[in-house]
Amino acid sequence: MPPRPGRHAAWPEKIRPEVTAAVRAAGIARPWTHQARAAEHALRGESVVVATGTASGKSLAYLAPVLSTLLDGSEAPNGRGTTALYLAPTKALAADQRRAVRALAAPLGKAVRPAVYDGDTPVEEREWVRQYANYVLTNPDMLHRSVLPSHPRWASFLRALRYVVVDECHTYRGVFGSHVAQVLRRLRRLCARYGSEPVFLLASATASEPATAASRLTGVPVVEITDDGSPRGETVFALWEPPLTELHGERGAPVRRTATAETADLLTDLAVQGVRTVAFVRSRRGAELVALIAQERLAAVDRSLPSRVAAYRGGYLPEERRAIERALHTGELLGLSATTALELGVDVAGLDAVLLAGYPGTRASLWQQAGRAGRTGRGALAVLVARDDPLDTYLVHHPEALFRQPVESTVLDPDNPYVLAPHLCAAAEELPLTEADLDLFGPETRGLLSQLELRRLLRRRGTAWHWTRRERAAELTGIRGEGGRPVQVVEEGTGRLLGTVDAAAAHTTVHEGAVHLHQGRTYLVRRLDLDDNVALVEEADPPYSTTARDTTAVSVLETVEEVPWGEARLCFGSVEVTNQVVSFLRRRLLTGEILGESKLDLPPRTLRTRAVWWTVTEDQLDDAGVAPEALGGALHAAEHASIGMLPLFATCDRWDIGGVSVPLHPDTLLPTVFVYDGHPGGAGFAERAFRTAARWLTATREAIAACECETGCPSCIQSPKCGNGNEPLDKRAAVRVLDRLLSGAPKNERPGPPGGSGAESPGTES
Repeated sequence: MPPRPGRHAAWPEKIRPEVTAAVRAAGIARPWTHQARAAEHALRGESVVVATGTASGKSLAYLAPVLSTLLDGSEAPNGRGTTALYLAPTKALAADQRRAVRALAAPLGKAVRPAVYDGDTPVEEREWVRQYANYVLTNPDMLHRSVLPSHPRWASFLRALRYVVVDECHTYRGVFGSHVAQVLRRLRRLCARYGSEPVFLLASATASEPATAASRLTGVPVVEITDDGSPRGETVFALWEPPLTELHGERGAPVRRTATAETADLLTDLAVQGVRTVAFVRSRRGAELVALIAQERLAAVDRSLPSRVAAYRGGYLPEERRAIERALHTGELLGLSATTALELGVDVAGLDAVLLAGYPGTRASLWQQAGRAGRTGRGALAVLVARDDPLDTYLVHHPEALFRQPVESTVLDPDNPYVLAPHLCAAAEELPLTEADLDLFGPETRGLLSQLELRRLLRRRGTAWHWTRRERAAELTGIRGEGGRPVQVVEEGTGRLLGTVDAAAAHTTVHEGAVHLHQGRTYLVRRLDLDDNVALVEEADPPYSTTARDTTAVSVLETVEEVPWGEARLCFGSVEVTNQVVSFLRRRLLTGEILGESKLDLPPRTLRTRAVWWTVTEDQLDDAGVAPEALGGALHAAEHASIGMLPLFATCDRWDIGGVSVPLHPDTLLPTVFVYDGHPGGAGFAERAFRTAARWLTATREAIAACECETGCPSCIQSPKCGNGNEPLDKRAAVRVLDRLLSGAPKNERPGPPGGSGAESPGTES
């Protein structure tokens, strides 16, 4: 991708000269055009979203007007002056931004008083932050659980709140984004109570329709700025497909070398050459494994090199995260194997290369991660290493789906009743809800208030609804869709806390016998105590990794929409999913060869969510030449491939969604394939699939038909998380079923190429 020259502009006249002088002292003579435009809108009191590339200077676009306004406020006679709030999706990013603000605002003296307020902030500092800080950096979780419920203690801050900065706002999608949307509505409600109406300044990676998504997130009109005026160095972007090995996996399918092993080799080679590299890996375990393999191989080259490669992921203790971040900033680390916790954690500068171990789920994330390389304007290398997966294989053979299609729009649904209900409870505890609040929280509010009254969570007195319980309403729900208290991972022999695992992932990742990686060390889980939320582990060195297997059943609760596709039917609605982890596989490291299977005894879990499903008739199957004995394999293969392809059409990855295929479903009385959101109440992904069904299922059919394998492989119809061990599957019959299904698609839904508008969860495939 060729280099791009930068375009400069002048700062708006309302920016204080002290601020422009501080910016010049930091080495920035003039702003880029998009920075100046964003500052102009902010100073006019208009909410604005800057959606430009990584390293385009979005931080300065909002910092210049914020610092200028804080400087104005510091001269006011009321003592505290104007305030601003900064929200980041992670604690690490907020801490990183504080360093940047302190450095930039140093010439402004005590007029700017930035402070981080999060779970790591010592208790003795918190009162000072509430009383004196005028630029508070925090995250949506802390806003939800601490700031808003304690709003009387934040009264002076909220009364003077002028700006709310929402950084990395493209990450607020699905259930998490829907929760954050309601947290921001609660913030606006309390600000109005104290007499302020803050302006929202949002920063996003390149996204489709950013103003629409930002307005849905904040509930206020937002102006978008997408014309990137910053320069970029030349970037070489490689699509890298690992080779086939001599091994064979499930159903005799050929096995490719894993993306994990291939990425570890590339990281090793780059580190030996002194190339500063970050490898983004999809899972926490994968990030640990890439670092471990690279360290072992570097030790054979130079004993000083292994210490210059590390892993970085969520679940680490705060002091571990901070030490790694410092080492990365100073250049002590040459290579880092990281999950997206780093993508949203540290403003990484000076990188030469980025490796992506598998497609990150969306084009927006792909460009966000790849953009970390070449941040100083030099040339850069980005390599997408394909996993053995239908979507990754499709992309490396169809690069136009990456390079010639727009990025997705952000999908979120603030009206999801599973999201809205707990926030109505939290808002009622903060201030009793009144009729005047109904429009703020959306059209579903009135009906939900009646349900909350019946459940005796709210009580109506006169014209207002009040919270009825002693416990804090905000404590009853986590905003990241985690669905319960995290499970603590504890070393059995010493009692040392190693980290945590989300409750939703515990059954599949820290079950008895699971392999758990932490800071380059391998542990075996000896016991999972679901009552106390503790997984007891001991250090070990098994030559394998573990993968959980499960069973899933779906029942239809309500069909919201139904569209005839000839004799077939395409439906969207509410379903209940019952899932149970029943066993786990042991796979040899690097090759993925299956060594054995062990049974597990874990309780089933239910999920009420949204799904898209389609049915076909016996006549259609006869026309397609699909015999009864091939039907199960045909539907199963189509289900797997469609889940793998959905991320091209919605801002999700296959771990956000699940599926089930049934030759005769008891609710439809027909052969049926379901694809559902892996979050309570839905996340908007299944609905997106329903709206783009013709294009989505056409891409699915093409991905299966184009694969060179004979009977099906991980590159087309096999799934890495199939609860049935990828049995049965019938590749050719799946293509014939999809051909018959698509022949009845409505004429106004003509199939086209993937594109257009468009995290780990309990989604499974059966």
